[in-house]
Amino acid sequence: MEDTRPGRRASGDRTWRGSARLAVCCAAGFGGLTFLVDWDAGTLTPARAVLWVALSAGVLAVLVPARVTAGPGWLTARGPLRRRTVRTDSLVYLGRYGDVSGHLVLRDTAGNRLELDPHVLHANPLLWHELDTGVRRSLDRGTLRRGGEVLTRLGHEIDDATALAVLRASGLT
Repeated sequence: MEDTRPGRRASGDRTWRGSARLAVCCAAGFGGLTFLVDWDAGTLTPARAVLWVALSAGVLAVLVPARVTAGPGWLTARGPLRRRTVRTDSLVYLGRYGDVSGHLVLRDTAGNRLELDPHVLHANPLLWHELDTGVRRSLDRGTLRRGGEVLTRLGHEIDDATALAVLRASGLT
């Protein structure tokens, strides 16, 4: 599914490493604090130590973000347990759910489904470009019948955020 032609490389999430590092620190902090409290209470046993390690691994699995990559015609999100890929040039549905911590839902003609945090697209213009190009191809081909307005709204949000960042960086606001 990934494009292997010379000169075409996949675009990835630039903020993933920092988010993954934060997840590891939170899980390590949780594990360290539980060990410390249990040891201080005098109730730390090998079985409880294994329990704290398992719970820390669970916290890490919940907190680590999916690693998003995109190329010409595809978008992939790799989480700690599974990998989801959709063909962006043959989407049948694009929807957005939630207000505060909303997410995008994409479905392609093969029945593949992917959920994506829109903030990943805000922070990564190359990912946004690949998704936008693929969605426009889906619209041109007639496979995407619902979701064009979601793309337009998201594009305006990203453009507004980018313009505001440029104005702040230049000292005009």
